[in-house]
Amino acid sequence: MLIPVFIEDHEHHERSLKAFVDTDKKRDCCAAHSLAEVYSTMTRLPGRHRLSGEQVLLFLENIRERLTLITLTGDEYHATIKDAAEAGVIGGTIYDALIARCALKAKAEAVYTWNTRHFQRFGAEIVKRLRTP
Repeated sequence: MLIPVFIEDHEHHERSLKAFVDTDKKRDCCAAHSLAEVYSTMTRLPGRHRLSGEQVLLFLENIRERLTLITLTGDEYHATIKDAAEAGVIGGTIYDALIARCALKAKAEAVYTWNTRHFQRFGAEIVKRLRTP
């Protein structure tokens, strides 16, 4: 949900931006590693959408101002990856597994994503929290 916030002509920009603007750091959060995902994605976007590292850092500061960052311990990372491997999760979907684990750790009421299909693999506790902006 974070990438479309910063790309004006993205199909999900308006709804993502509205959801982001309505956040409150005291109540809302994201996985800390989402900062790295946003950086990676936005610095390798195709064509005119590709941004420099310096530009993306400004967006990351905006994210940090609006959302509390949730981190996992080393043991939590390992357990998440182990569970994901046992469930047949491969590739980049592991990052969604980490987001899901952070959401559970934070006792989040909702997990906002445009890719609900990936998150449906992580159990009923996540599925019941899935929302699109």
